[in-house]
Amino acid sequence: MAHDALAATVASLMPRARTELGELVAFKSVADPAQFPPEECAGAARWVADALRAEGFTDVALLDTPDGTQSVYGFLPGPAGAPTVLLYAHYDVQPPLDEAAWLSPPFTLTERDGRWYGRGAADCKGGFIMHLLALRALKANGGVPVNVKVIAEGSEEMGMGGLELYAEAHPELLAADSIVIGDSGNFRAGLPTVTATLRGMTMLKVRVDTLEGNLHSGQFGGAAPDALAALIRMLDSLRAEDGSTTVDGLASDSVWEGLQYPEEDFRRDARVLDGVELIGSGTVADRIWARPAVTVLGIDCPPVVGATPSVQASARALISLRVPPGTDAAEATRLLTAHLESHIPWGARLAVEQVGQGQPFSADTTSPAYTAMAEAMREAYDGAEMATAGMGGSIPLCDTLGRLYPKAEILLIGLSEPEAQIHAVNESVSPDELRRLSVVEALFLRKYAETVRG
Repeated sequence: MAHDALAATVASLMPRARTELGELVAFKSVADPAQFPPEECAGAARWVADALRAEGFTDVALLDTPDGTQSVYGFLPGPAGAPTVLLYAHYDVQPPLDEAAWLSPPFTLTERDGRWYGRGAADCKGGFIMHLLALRALKANGGVPVNVKVIAEGSEEMGMGGLELYAEAHPELLAADSIVIGDSGNFRAGLPTVTATLRGMTMLKVRVDTLEGNLHSGQFGGAAPDALAALIRMLDSLRAEDGSTTVDGLASDSVWEGLQYPEEDFRRDARVLDGVELIGSGTVADRIWARPAVTVLGIDCPPVVGATPSVQASARALISLRVPPGTDAAEATRLLTAHLESHIPWGARLAVEQVGQGQPFSADTTSPAYTAMAEAMREAYDGAEMATAGMGGSIPLCDTLGRLYPKAEILLIGLSEPEAQIHAVNESVSPDELRRLSVVEALFLRKYAETVRG
């Protein structure tokens, strides 16, 4: 069977895949020069470009995107008349957060309890390795049956929109008949899943000013307006008593009709402490896939150690709002800004700066590509049927690709199942998921080519 030959080849390539993922994880490719040197991202980009050249890709290029980062592009020609498939991943990663909380160094791929740990192992350097494995398996078993374009983004985690702007300025570059975004994941390890919807996002940096300078809290406290307290009151207005997101004018009652997420499973996956309640109303799936969600990502204020008895003159925060399908991210940004302005207390001065935005996404799961993907997943996962889920996170490029190429079929798969703990400390990838999903992608490319040929 075709599946057996591809699966055997992928299995034989797994030691090489581990070595390569380790090399890629070693780059501290956080696309924020305030946290890590830009040379780390540049090194990761060169590694990806070299890997594509080694696989026979032509036109390999480091694309200078408008946000100051680089995305890596390559083209692998297929048989005459074959369809073109775009494979996406990103090589930039989230910061490691509290490095002391990692059980092994975040930028050293470490095997433990059957998983490979390291920042970016699942999100999304592992996704790039998945693409390589699928293509290598096809090359070893008759050849790659489609034209392949690969794009590896360099600033996805920062939400700066550089690749979206580049694609809009060069619309022919990423044009394809089908697009596989390797940046989501199975609903649960072992359950093959495509992600049908993504929430969009907007990110705002806010600053509250009340005084010309800090004041002694004993001499002036009680009458002098505290900027930190004003900030806290404003941020608290973004949540109802049950924790639901409340932005004036923004609908928050949508219902998710598909695959459900049992509350006990969510509590375990999210590692909620015993006795602590979940926030919001409706089903868990409603809350994380179909409704807006605000998160305060950070606050600039004096740390406890070294704090002085002062009334604060200024305070800042970074706010993220996840935007469900059906809601325009720009309109959500306007509503969030207006809400903050109307809820700032005591006449405090408020400055709002938008630092990121991406539109939500919804896929057509009835297309021929999804039929081919369902068949591929069934074979690679021993008869398990493909599940369709939402994802609360954002991949802004999806909306851009959908607008640029309205006839292209966009599918989202990947390695970020719940145990991967992406964006948290001790991120990891399941090598079994990497192996199976690489087979899935190889099978999909074959089946999709056959579908198009008729």
